[in-house]
Amino acid sequence: MAERGSAGLLTVVLEPGPAVAMTLPAEVREKLAELELELSEGDITQKGYEKKRGKLLSPYIPQIQGVDPSLQLEHRIQTSSQAAPVGSKQNKSRAPNARDERFRSDLHTEAVQAALAKYKERKMPMPSKRRSVLVQSSVEACTPPDTSSASEDEGSLRRQGRIASSTPYQAHPNVEHWFNRVIQGSSTSSSASSTSSHPGGRPHAANSAANTVLADLMAHTHLDNHSAPPDVTGLSERSMHAERPQVASVRGHPRGFNHASVMETGDGFHGKRSGIGAVPEGVPVNSRVSSKIQQLLNTLKRPKRPPLREFFVDDFEELLDVQQPDPNQPKPEGTQMSPLEGDPLGVVTNWPPALLASLQRWGTMYPKSPCLTALDNAGKAVYTLTYGKLWTRSQKLAYTLLNKLSSRNEPLLRPGDRVALVFPNNDPVMFMVAFYGCLLAELVPVPIEVPLTRKDAGSQQIGFLLGSCGVTLALTTDACQKGLPKAQTGEVATFKGWPRLLWFVTDGKHVVKPPKDWHPPIRDASNEIAYIEYKTSKEGSTMGITISHAAMLSHCHALTQACGYTEGETITNVLDFKRDAGLWHAVLASVMNRMHVISIPYSLMKVNPLSWIQKVHTYKARVAVVKSRDMHWSLLAQRDQRDISLISLRMLIVADGANPWSISSCDAFLNVFQSRGLRPEVICPCASSPESMTVAIRRPPEMGIPPPGKAVLSMSGLSHGVIRVDTEEKLSVLTVQDVGQAMPGARVCVVRVEGTPYLCQTDEVGEICVSSGTIGVAYYGLPGMTKNIFETIPVTSSGSPISDRPFTRTSLMGFIGPDNLVFVVGKMDGLMVVSGRRHNADDVVATALAVEPMKFVYRGRIAVFSVSVLHDERIVVVAEQRPDASEEDSFQWMSRVLQAIDSIHQVGVYCLALVPANTLPKAPLGGIHISETKQRFLEGALHPCNVLMCPHTCVTNLPKPRQKQPGTEVGPASMIVGNLVAGKRIAQACGRDVAQLEDNDQARKFLYMQDVLQWRAQATPDHPLFLLLNAKGTVASAASCLQLHKRAERVAVVLMEKGRLNTGDHVALVYPPGIDLIASFYGCLYAGCVPVTVRPPHPQNLATTLPTVKMIVEVSKSVCILTTQAIMKLLKSKEAAAAVDVKTWPLVLDTDDLPRKRPLQIYKPPTPEMLAYLDFSVSTTGILAGVKMSHAATSALCRSIKLQCELYPSRQIAICLDPYCGLGFALWCLCSVYSGHQSILVPPLELETNVSLWLSAVSQYKVRVTFCSYSIMEMCTKGLGAQTEALRLRNVNLSCVRTCMVVAEERPRITLTQSFSKIFKDLGLSPRAVSTTFGCRVNVAICLQPNRLGKLAEQGTAGPDPTTVYVDMRALRHDRVRLVERGSPHSLPLMESGKILPGVKVIIANTETKGPLGDSHLGEVWVSSPHNATGYYTVYGEEALHADHFNTKLSFGDTQTVWARTGYLGFLRRTELTDASGERHDALYVVGSLDETLELRGMRYHPIDIETSVIRSHKSIAECAVFTWTNLLVVVVELEGPEQEALDLVALVTNVVLEEHYLIVGVVVVVDPGVIPINSRGEKQRMHLRDGFLADQLDPIYVAYNM
Repeated sequence: MAERGSAGLLTVVLEPGPAVAMTLPAEVREKLAELELELSEGDITQKGYEKKRGKLLSPYIPQIQGVDPSLQLEHRIQTSSQAAPVGSKQNKSRAPNARDERFRSDLHTEAVQAALAKYKERKMPMPSKRRSVLVQSSVEACTPPDTSSASEDEGSLRRQGRIASSTPYQAHPNVEHWFNRVIQGSSTSSSASSTSSHPGGRPHAANSAANTVLADLMAHTHLDNHSAPPDVTGLSERSMHAERPQVASVRGHPRGFNHASVMETGDGFHGKRSGIGAVPEGVPVNSRVSSKIQQLLNTLKRPKRPPLREFFVDDFEELLDVQQPDPNQPKPEGTQMSPLEGDPLGVVTNWPPALLASLQRWGTMYPKSPCLTALDNAGKAVYTLTYGKLWTRSQKLAYTLLNKLSSRNEPLLRPGDRVALVFPNNDPVMFMVAFYGCLLAELVPVPIEVPLTRKDAGSQQIGFLLGSCGVTLALTTDACQKGLPKAQTGEVATFKGWPRLLWFVTDGKHVVKPPKDWHPPIRDASNEIAYIEYKTSKEGSTMGITISHAAMLSHCHALTQACGYTEGETITNVLDFKRDAGLWHAVLASVMNRMHVISIPYSLMKVNPLSWIQKVHTYKARVAVVKSRDMHWSLLAQRDQRDISLISLRMLIVADGANPWSISSCDAFLNVFQSRGLRPEVICPCASSPESMTVAIRRPPEMGIPPPGKAVLSMSGLSHGVIRVDTEEKLSVLTVQDVGQAMPGARVCVVRVEGTPYLCQTDEVGEICVSSGTIGVAYYGLPGMTKNIFETIPVTSSGSPISDRPFTRTSLMGFIGPDNLVFVVGKMDGLMVVSGRRHNADDVVATALAVEPMKFVYRGRIAVFSVSVLHDERIVVVAEQRPDASEEDSFQWMSRVLQAIDSIHQVGVYCLALVPANTLPKAPLGGIHISETKQRFLEGALHPCNVLMCPHTCVTNLPKPRQKQPGTEVGPASMIVGNLVAGKRIAQACGRDVAQLEDNDQARKFLYMQDVLQWRAQATPDHPLFLLLNAKGTVASAASCLQLHKRAERVAVVLMEKGRLNTGDHVALVYPPGIDLIASFYGCLYAGCVPVTVRPPHPQNLATTLPTVKMIVEVSKSVCILTTQAIMKLLKSKEAAAAVDVKTWPLVLDTDDLPRKRPLQIYKPPTPEMLAYLDFSVSTTGILAGVKMSHAATSALCRSIKLQCELYPSRQIAICLDPYCGLGFALWCLCSVYSGHQSILVPPLELETNVSLWLSAVSQYKVRVTFCSYSIMEMCTKGLGAQTEALRLRNVNLSCVRTCMVVAEERPRITLTQSFSKIFKDLGLSPRAVSTTFGCRVNVAICLQPNRLGKLAEQGTAGPDPTTVYVDMRALRHDRVRLVERGSPHSLPLMESGKILPGVKVIIANTETKGPLGDSHLGEVWVSSPHNATGYYTVYGEEALHADHFNTKLSFGDTQTVWARTGYLGFLRRTELTDASGERHDALYVVGSLDETLELRGMRYHPIDIETSVIRSHKSIAECAVFTWTNLLVVVVELEGPEQEALDLVALVTNVVLEEHYLIVGVVVVVDPGVIPINSRGEKQRMHLRDGFLADQLDPIYVAYNM
């Protein structure tokens, strides 16, 4: 009842009912109002708000049964712990999936449940996943994990049915007893209280009911995302339009439309690629995706940081927010510790001078004495090795190794050489013989694991170790050698990263008996290396720890003394005998004391977890060496425990007694087996590390030692490195047991973890250090690391060393408790320092395991590690998911784990990933290989099936958002003065003066393009103007001046006679790229009509391409469409009717069969200011913009290009561009007619069937000037990169090319142009040839970099090479330019956008004040030129809105010139180079379109920069696009690879954007290749993508919502 009541209490506290609110006193209501205000203004966090509010309200909430609410929790614990009397018989039944007891006493379910209850208000959006990703493709993934996947401390077993069905504790009624002991032993330990954790226990029915209620509640809160989300965007109509300065306003809607109509009418235009503007911000779209985003937004509605008081100054080194230490955090208060001395090492008279002397002694004096008994998988003793056999077999092996192995008549091995020992875990006998054989031969054994496959986790590092140790020979058994992977030759394969090894089998038939006179040398123990034990570091590198003969001997001596070993004792060993405690006790110390070892293989433990206990019973063993796992497993198989007695045990050594969960295993084990003769004081936990061997061990009871200790420590204190026994926050405590006293002959101290090794204070946690003769000597071949670890000199607070002997760091974190007992609270390898607080990976694992229900993931298959992102450690949790777990279940479990860890450890988890069963890399004895898992995570090779990222909660060190202060704007006048004072010129530049360029330009006489064509048709009728190539590279059609003129005349006749058109009517030209298009264009001019070129619809993709055509026709008010017969049929087809209303097309005329007639007269416009043509294009922001070009501007444009590119009739240029808008249209339709040069036309579509068409044409016609787009360049780079040799054989030669210009309306893509140049350099392309152009809607050609090679360059007519500068990306975000050196961090290369055209003037203006800016300042590029467009052509008479785009004036300085605003950010920089006139060259650098920029955290980001980082982050990301949605950054990536890689990308994308851009990604969407829409210029249509995302049309593989 108490449980339920308190849950009720929680809800009451959260929401005081109206009645309560009414009865509150006025001052309390006032305080509540103040709190509300603080929360809304961001002066207090949500958590703080709830806490204060709870405090204010607590006196007014009805108390339960008169108990003060703050005491509820304690009350509940007391009652529940008394609820089960010791003898209670009621807990017989226990749910079959009851929680793994080994994690019981530290982070208890109850604590976790209580923590989770706090969170039940919060909802999280679930990721959405494509079905195919849900279905695990491989069969292997569906199988439950092979039981060897159980970690060493793990509970999964192969059990017969009867064991599985048996319930633990059946035979032992007082199961509660051991829990309660812990509680009574420590008044504060509530997390050790156990009652509610027995879902099956009857006395706790009420509790478990409450738990189930809670679970149900949570299930509902998490999955209840069906209701339509509220619109949280908070944008009013007005602010919606203010958000992006929209360039064109063709929206297909009058301005005042309401939210609802958008989507309905949006269908009419097929929002995806139709060219209608993006759905305005803040429109709720009812779809799966958007409702999830909405949910996410609700989750993230946390108060923002309070605004900065002072004016924001940022000194470029954008400082990450450094976590200020909390002034109230606990600090150590104790005195400085004094080093702890172990007992002195006893002196024994007959002590052997070396371990081998013991072996010789026992082998000759007691040859029949048993040394080692090996068991098979059925638990039968297969073979017992006697001391006599061990001695003779080791001698044989030693003799063979030294004398019978040779290469080129030289002995293969010399004393001191290292030899690898590769023995399986079930063959201790062969291992022991090989180990002692090597020692007798004075060789150094290096025991390693058996490599099972070529790709074993960590195998490469083992290879590195063998290589660095110079190992050339590996010893193994016959059976093992047969099982190793083989190469084709039948030899053992060379493993990845391994040196070449000779494999020698040590079985009897391969070794030789030594001659009578041969005796192995047995020397006294010296400091020579005896053996090398390997260890794997936190980072995954493998080190070899060298152990000297002296240390090996004295460690055996110390163990013998500490454990009281006596001659002839029997010991059972469950551990790996190749290293660590298994080796020390069961191979070394046992031989010193002539003990009999019963070795229990891991494989037997998996089949029969009780085997070790049965062997203790059978052999009356005095000592057993086990790990917590083995104790825990034996509890699960109690049925067979009846006839077992453990009375013989005097010492049960728990080798991993330092783990946080070992205490629960020890307690549970004692609890069950006490009735079978196990004495409590027999359990002896110990602590050890490979470097220092055994550090401390609890002595057996006969030594008269102080009683064992337990400490209940505050988790939050530990995270600050401080020991606090009692704690306010009763939920987060850690119960630890001591690991006994220091080893005999050792000095132990505790030093600070980081920096100088100062001694810790008595209440401070640090790294335990040991100084004694029983520790490792060095890391083999790593002198630097050896010095750090093995030669530490601890110092006192005054800085004086405490001893002249060096100490060794043990990598164990702990402290010295009362009675000089050593306590360990964690390992350095598992240490994660997050925001200055320490967390232990094992503790976090324990918390994750305490989250019920555990049905969805495999217990013990959980890895926790930290990765460094943005200068802090971030916690990552990876678990193996069961194949039968549903998405919802797993997601719910994941969200609960996050909340539990957050609550108990007060630390956020950065990423939680679930992987399919059996896919985490395994360590040799079944556990998870942590460093390999981490490596895979960072490389994107983990292939999770579920991912939850929470960067919003745990990344707290982002730079402060930039905030502009009102009233601190610098006016335009001050800016100019500032620049003058600083000696900076105003940033303006211009091309050459057209008036002064006297050239023999005949075309200048004519004001109109149609006049030029008529003149050319008379003057040079047969001069070829155009050649159109088809996919095969042959000429599909051609036109001379006269042919073009005649064809244009016929089109004019059709327009006048068939179309009955008036002058000034608009005509849409819907043609494929070709000469028909050009002829129709001039036909319109002849007839006095205004042509509008339109890209024809794609027959295979009518649904998306036809609406755009329809829209341009309608918006341009075209009264007639000219086209081919094929397209005419298509426009009126049934398929077209499905996409648009075909009845509303205007008059459609085809020009396939033209009448052979001439028009009566050719139209002459009254003034050159009249409209010549309309140029329509869809901008990257999804806005359709049409601009008006007058006749004067058209001629000026052609003349400017002619002068810049030196075009004249004898020249040929090749054009591979779309002819529908911008510079592509001008080059295709206008320039040849004006300048008279011949244009070779290559339609870009044809490259889809023949990629090399354009370059082959350039080579075939020896073209000097060619134009292309970025998409063409990309096609060639990707499609021809590997084929340059084949092209050369086909005689493709590009050395003729002087200049290859990329036509673009964006920042130059420097990497693409560089790779293009590099690839085709082999075909003769000059590296200086490739350059860029820049144009935009207001002026289609601002910069063109002309040919810069050959004679012209010598004559000085050509400009200098385009320059590249490097700018600081962080300064760009603040709208500033800061030049840096190449290669400096955060540098971004920018290439000059080309040389400014003749007659064009450019200035850089401040976007807000419209004042001029200085040299190298970032601002909007403004342009003034005779060929500027005259304005937007829009439907709804909105020219006023955009008038300032075309005629705007500076607010200061030269206020007379009329400029057009390009809408692009850029800067001008005067270079050292000079141009033709001897003037210094001004370079224009375009940074990006203002419309495209993202405003995030008060800074301006260019999408391309974020996208470049993302594409670099993983090899499978083919393309990427980013956009924002209500302040969330959405990243869409195209996955080029198997779908299982989709979820790998989520973490990598989040990491790279955080690291390089200081932004948190809100949503990661993984899609198929080709989903990101790209326009004809190769630019990403991000707004279309955004519309598709919001309308749920992308069919994503996976959508991840970062919490």
